Amino acid sequence: MYYCTYQSPLGEIALTANEQGLSALAFQAGKSPISTDELTEDNSKFTTVIQQLSEYFTGERKQFDLPLAPAGTNFQKQVWQALMKIPCGETKSYGWIAKSINNEKAVRAVGTANGANPIALIVPCHRVIGSNGKLTGYAGGLALKAKLLMHEGAQFKP
Repeated sequence: MYYCTYQSPLGEIALTANEQGLSALAFQAGKSPISTDELTEDNSKFTTVIQQLSEYFTGERKQFDLPLAPAGTNFQKQVWQALMKIPCGETKSYGWIAKSINNEKAVRAVGTANGANPIALIVPCHRVIGSNGKLTGYAGGLALKAKLLMHEGAQFKP
């Protein structure tokens, strides 16, 4: 496993990858910073990721095109795939995701899987808000979630 850090306009981001692709992205000031203790630092493995993140933060990129390798259950991966279908600038509810994976009653499980997303921002869990239009939990904190959504031009209730 490899890692590097990226200084974004919204704070330091830690990235990890294996040979299959990006395995984690976390804002280090959030609730779930990445521990790099047993990882090898290698910035060369993250050139494309850093380029695409820079393009995202300057407003040039709306969608990421990277090999991803998140570790999770089949259900979690199904939820994360659904997250990838939420366009930049839009938000969806947990209920919408549950319906999109043909499991309408799994709203709470969807919320748990959304919260377990290891590749924040690129797998856009920040685009999921409450059915009332208000912000709900985010590992990076609600202030960061609001900043990301404002950067993307999304509508939500503060």
